Amino acid sequence: MQNLPALFIADAPALDFLNSVATPVDAAVDWLDDGEGLLRWLHQSRLVTDPALEQMRSRFSRADLDKAAEKARDLREWFREFVQRYRGRPLSRDSFKKLERLNLVLERDASFTQIAPAPAKGGNVFELKALRHRRTPEALLLPIAEILARFVCDEDFADVKACEGPTCTLLFADHTRGRVRRWCSMAICGNRAKQAAHRQRVRADRPRREVPED
Repeated sequence: MQNLPALFIADAPALDFLNSVATPVDAAVDWLDDGEGLLRWLHQSRLVTDPALEQMRSRFSRADLDKAAEKARDLREWFREFVQRYRGRPLSRDSFKKLERLNLVLERDASFTQIAPAPAKGGNVFELKALRHRRTPEALLLPIAEILARFVCDEDFADVKACEGPTCTLLFADHTRGRVRRWCSMAICGNRAKQAAHRQRVRADRPRREVPED
């Protein structure tokens, strides 16, 4: 199950992070179950470059990375509680105090900029790149904290929905016209709902057997 690609269907990176634990088939899968899982998820989400991930993998022990994954899971469940509490309606200033934990993570950042060669296809020779020091494994949480913070600042929480699948736990941002999205994915819960509705119609249309007289 751990070879399954992570789910990125929420139309919002922060909600994709919450969906990093899910039940895509029959059994629950947590893509952040250990340090290696965290590195794989960051690779698939493209939040951290591959060279940076390899540097973290070579610099820190498995136990260190496992602890970082544990903190990522803890951050995930804290943010899930926040989203579940406020989804379906716009945020107000009253929720600011609830975000203190996220600000505490963000203030640990050690970011800086450097001049670097620009892509060959561009018109400029150099570009200014944003980089960050990664002195501890917990630095892996910083790009995650950034997408959570952007989500809080930029997303309309009235558009945050839970999939209507009866056993689905996935969340998504409904950016469709008319805000009519109901499912995490038509390929997953949407098709299941269609199949269930079809079976129900077949049963309803099936004539009842006549009960033989004694």
